[in-house]
Amino acid sequence: MSLEMVLLAAHVPSICHEAKVPDFQTELVKGLRLMKDTIREKQTDVIVLMSCHFPGTFVHYVDATPRHTGVLTAVECPDLISDVPYDYPGDEALALELVKAGKQAGIPAVEVNEPTHMWDYGTVVPLRYLVPNQDIPIISLSVCWASSLEESYQWGIQIGNVLRQSGKRAVFISSGALSHNLVRGRHNKPSLSEQAMDNQFIEYLMKGQYGVAREMLNQYAKIAGVESGGRHLAALFGVLTPEQRAEFWGYGQSSGSANAIISFVS
Repeated sequence: MSLEMVLLAAHVPSICHEAKVPDFQTELVKGLRLMKDTIREKQTDVIVLMSCHFPGTFVHYVDATPRHTGVLTAVECPDLISDVPYDYPGDEALALELVKAGKQAGIPAVEVNEPTHMWDYGTVVPLRYLVPNQDIPIISLSVCWASSLEESYQWGIQIGNVLRQSGKRAVFISSGALSHNLVRGRHNKPSLSEQAMDNQFIEYLMKGQYGVAREMLNQYAKIAGVESGGRHLAALFGVLTPEQRAEFWGYGQSSGSANAIISFVS
């Protein structure tokens, strides 16, 4: 089998409940719904999702729990996300393969197998649209704050290798924003300078210039405050191959951040 798709997905809190989505974020929901159909059409066996809101301080966590069950109330925005149940199967065997590959490459990857571990909204929110039937196994990955962009990129390479060799139809999701210097007011867009950087970064992706985009990320992440310091994007570049071409499916601002739905398929 193969790695069927790589996806950059948004997780802004105000799209958690579709009935409350503001007009300026409806493109994000539309894009996620289109990707839901793609995931289903590809008969996806497993999804590996890296969330910017699953922060590992010193290590890269891999959630190998066989069943992910809980009720999410988001710590930082309980007024927007509260009492949200989830119940997804996991894939313990594949998760352990990811941990093994990371360790062999000198990357501090650590297994989490704990049914009381609570998922974050960067994981739950996109999956509510992408896998609404909760019937595809999920492996949740952290970002690691002690990791450099280079280490995150190398971790992405290992993730991509394991998924391509797994014998399963896999999808990798990077759940996070582009520019992310937050301000009050969800309707606010990034600054003009940040929008220029976002647009240039997206243009590189759309042209398949992944090496150039990765080089840009080093300064772009700092200047535009890219979410998680750009670690989720560095990992995405590691997972990607040149044959996987980008398609753009939606954009929406949220409190001064830029959020896009972009898929990469062969």
